[in-house]
Amino acid sequence: MITQPNYVPERLALLPTSALDPFLTEELLKAEQVHGGIDLAKVVEPLPEDDARWWVEPIRSLVEDVMFEFGEDRTRADAWLAPRLHASLRLTRREAADKRLWNHIALAVAPDYVAWRHLSEPTAKRPERRINPERFRGPADRQCFSRLWWAAELFRNGPDYEPVEIACGNQDLIHNVIKLELIDHRPTAQALVRLLKNGQVVVGRGFNGLSAAINAAGATLIYDVLAPDTPRDPVHLRDWIAEAESAPPVERHELPKGPDEDPVPEESVAALTSYFAELFETAPVRGRKTAD
Repeated sequence: MITQPNYVPERLALLPTSALDPFLTEELLKAEQVHGGIDLAKVVEPLPEDDARWWVEPIRSLVEDVMFEFGEDRTRADAWLAPRLHASLRLTRREAADKRLWNHIALAVAPDYVAWRHLSEPTAKRPERRINPERFRGPADRQCFSRLWWAAELFRNGPDYEPVEIACGNQDLIHNVIKLELIDHRPTAQALVRLLKNGQVVVGRGFNGLSAAINAAGATLIYDVLAPDTPRDPVHLRDWIAEAESAPPVERHELPKGPDEDPVPEESVAALTSYFAELFETAPVRGRKTAD
């Protein structure tokens, strides 16, 4: 397994995908050899030096801790890392939508984590272990670090990251549901987490069927009417970002706190949880026996 590059930058930067591609060598994708780092540093666009958020050390420290803590239990790392990555890297959604930032984190800062988390297991059809290039430079729901940040952003309940832990503890939920536009509706996100927490939806094919049913129903039903949300005050997010310079490192044994936004109205979560539970009862789930 590869280790971190010989040269790890002190600050985050923006790495265009066109400049990243030459560094995605066969040796790297097979987790045999990582780039040195110096040449990569020549093709990045620096971020403002007066912004404390761009220091690499908090991110580098997190990935080293998570690899040590979870060893071979790689999938469990998502639930631990997602809220702490989000709380360490305090971004606006506009900033998080810039793929160049995630390119840089994956390739320049923590390619060893990408290899540790996403190196495939050998199978009869594909005996060669390999990292999917999308884990370095893919879309938001596939790239190694952006998928965790966005999962935390979409599933947090105001400052509370507990729903993020639950959501990221289920690979089917974050893999299938995070791609739905409806998940940006906060009561929808919280209702899905509650269904999972209460054991009302089975993992695997259950969530596949439910996510399809929710998406189809959303074409004719406006969830905002059934389960209204409170308006989000951008001041809370701006204040939280401004506090990054003086914020201590995120807790390792307790969940951090997110922006001090109002939580989702409980009545809206309850209404959608009930509605989704009914949808799931009739959703086509492969392998599930239906009643006569």
